[in-house]
Amino acid sequence: MKTSIPHLPATIALALVLALAGGTVAQAECLDNRQIQEAVSSGQIMSLADVLNSAGIDGSAQVLNVAVCDEGGRLVYKIGVLTASGAAENLVLDAQ
Repeated sequence: MKTSIPHLPATIALALVLALAGGTVAQAECLDNRQIQEAVSSGQIMSLADVLNSAGIDGSAQVLNVAVCDEGGRLVYKIGVLTASGAAENLVLDAQ
């Protein structure tokens, strides 16, 4: 007997993969949402919008997941995005 598994649309499957990967990344010395908000409010780090803008990321890119983590003594945004063309990218951008 042959079992058939329905195919997920590529974007849903990709989002699931990136979300799972983001969950693994978020376990390593990353800030929680409250800490991120406080760091942005205090000027310790830039907002996500400012970081994406300064990196030249197109405003039409869909953000799939975000983490702010300590990487070697500096804070970075770890961002999963889906571009307008459908390409997935994992970005590591300086938060300061």
